[in-house]
Amino acid sequence: MTTTEPTAAQKAFGDFAPALAAFTDDVLFGQVWERPDLSPRDRSLVTVAALVAGGNAEQLNFHLAKAKSNGLSEEELIEAITHLAFYSGWPRAVSAMAVAKRVFRGE
Repeated sequence: MTTTEPTAAQKAFGDFAPALAAFTDDVLFGQVWERPDLSPRDRSLVTVAALVAGGNAEQLNFHLAKAKSNGLSEEELIEAITHLAFYSGWPRAVSAMAVAKRVFRGE
């Protein structure tokens, strides 16, 4: 009997919102993230930029770590957030940088 480790979505809210967890796993990370026209590295950079620009800092914990595993360096991600300060707003970039610091330094 093989047991599969629960996904991040299943751990976060699968028992509360199983349909959203399934859509997250099957559609977002299954179908969308697996499309061949953008590399996982590029998808991560676009996703981090969208989260910063939208002020969705709480989602950055996961996506900054995923971006690193997809080949982006900490320096590139810090530079992207710094660049976004001028396009998405200083407070959003500062909030995102605080998350990045916690993620990258393990704080």
